[in-house]
Amino acid sequence: MSLKLKKQEEESQLVSKVKEPTFLRKKSIKELIAPSGIDASNIDHLEIISNVKRYARSFYVSSLPRSCIFPELFRSLYNFGDINTSVYIKPIAEANSQNELNKVITTLETERIVATDRGNINRESILAQKKYETEQLRDEIAAGFNKLYEASVVSTLFAYSLNDLERLSRMLTAEMSKSLVGIRSAWAIQEEGFKSALPLMDNSIKKTHTFDRMSMGTVFPFTTSNIGHDTGVPIGINKQTGVPILFDNFHPSLTNYNMVIFAKSGAGKSVTMKTLISRSSVLMGIESLALDAEGEYSIVAEALGGINVVISPTSKTVINLFDIEIERTKDEITGRERDTLNVENKVEDVTQALMTMAKGSTRTQEVNELTKQIIAESVAQEYASRGITSNPLSLYEAANSQNAFERRRKEMPTIGSWYKRLMENAKANTNKDYEFHYSYLLKVMKQYIREYGGQMAYFDGQSTFDLLEGAPLINIDISQLEERFARPLAQQILLSWIWEKFVKKNSEDKKKAKQKRVIVDEAWMLLPFPEAVDFLNKMARRARKRNVSLAIISQRFQDFYEKPEAQAVLTSSDTKLFLAQDKSEIQQLKEVFKLSEGEANFLVTCTRGEGLLKVGPDTTIIQITPTRKEFEFVETNLNKLVASNQGK
Repeated sequence: MSLKLKKQEEESQLVSKVKEPTFLRKKSIKELIAPSGIDASNIDHLEIISNVKRYARSFYVSSLPRSCIFPELFRSLYNFGDINTSVYIKPIAEANSQNELNKVITTLETERIVATDRGNINRESILAQKKYETEQLRDEIAAGFNKLYEASVVSTLFAYSLNDLERLSRMLTAEMSKSLVGIRSAWAIQEEGFKSALPLMDNSIKKTHTFDRMSMGTVFPFTTSNIGHDTGVPIGINKQTGVPILFDNFHPSLTNYNMVIFAKSGAGKSVTMKTLISRSSVLMGIESLALDAEGEYSIVAEALGGINVVISPTSKTVINLFDIEIERTKDEITGRERDTLNVENKVEDVTQALMTMAKGSTRTQEVNELTKQIIAESVAQEYASRGITSNPLSLYEAANSQNAFERRRKEMPTIGSWYKRLMENAKANTNKDYEFHYSYLLKVMKQYIREYGGQMAYFDGQSTFDLLEGAPLINIDISQLEERFARPLAQQILLSWIWEKFVKKNSEDKKKAKQKRVIVDEAWMLLPFPEAVDFLNKMARRARKRNVSLAIISQRFQDFYEKPEAQAVLTSSDTKLFLAQDKSEIQQLKEVFKLSEGEANFLVTCTRGEGLLKVGPDTTIIQITPTRKEFEFVETNLNKLVASNQGK
């Protein structure tokens, strides 16, 4: 009876095992992380078949430099885009270390004696030095001050196309060679390399190197990104170390002085820039000029004792697009610096702005190279009619006088005078190919002419405002202009005017050149207009020579990412600050700036004022918090301002 019951019990247990649903079974790590399938038929890469097909190539470290520097040894490898790296470390027993080192010492001594007998002095000295270093290492291990390890470093690089994988592989090899680290593709053993790079503690490659204790420490990626400068202003707190970050926009270690700030609405872009403006003005004497698209910087200008300029359809302030200033250039033959008027560049800048006006908000295709030629000829004629040439004295009425106090500047051409010139040229035109373009320009440009009561005539006329030297902040407020077209147009025209009046003046005397900053807020507005983007790129590339920092602030990184013409702004900016990002744009940020998965996730979940600060190759997590006094004029959230006032 007992045997029968035991048999029934065994049968019931077997049935329960068979009927148990598969999703209730505990899965192994391999099952959890494995993709849908892997094609390992290729000898130099793997094809990972999942929702989206990906390609992978595994590498191992094949050679190392004689000396290792922390944290530079494998920094480029750990931070190189979409890559997984595993480091296998195995301590070597002291007894084995002693035996192996004694064998090496004996071999080196034998080779040294042979080199001495052959009269090879150079080889003898090299072997003697190696023997001395090996003996020193052996003695340190014997005394307990050092230890030997075997380590293997395996990485797997991922890409979404085979061409990208090849390109990234070449880039990775070149990048690692800078620190004298050699890497090789796991040729014909890609499957083993892929497994070795997974978190399974299974080193199938076994390409090992011997490290001592000090050199082994350089392999670890756990670094505190304590970036910043020895001079500058406190911009925020390093959240990893709790140390204040000093930031100097003009530090000699930077390849350029430009910076970009990207974040979604409400993440703290404007608060960050206003904090930087106020602190750098007070502590470093940096003069700033803000092109204010949202009317947010006026209170900062007032607090610092700066200047507010409002451009609107009802304001009496006029800024003339045709204004031109003297600049200092180096003579190619003599090498001496001299004053000059670059009329050709100014004609091109004015032409680009007029092209944007002619295209209008619809960005019509009617405007082409013929239209541009007509505009450029008329602009050049306007300067020539006033006798303005490359000679700086041609800017003045009393051109023959050497006394600067006796000179009186000529009136500049205006959009109105250019329009009249265009009408004269249209009447004199006999080329039928130009008839349509003249007719089109005369129709659409009328809205910008004050004499005809144009709705957008606020840039027509002689400038009624000039930039004063020494103002801590000049704020040009264009927030009252129509957002779709008038505001981007004003940004382009004002950038050209700022270049002449604010940037060029800074290079007249290099000994007296000041540190200046130009802020372009909501720069994404310029991107639909090719001529405006082109001028922004030129400004970013040329600003450093004038000792000027161009600061670009924008919500939409994706617009910059998808527009190749605008990417020069990113490459010309050595400082990048990313505050909280929208999930829809984080993938592009991750790809372009080689962010890790953890950094990308942080930018999606971080709070207001938190972000990633990249200064050159270094990155850290930053917390930007204005002081209580600064909060009164940098905060833009009306609800917080009301709460702060009630608290007082």
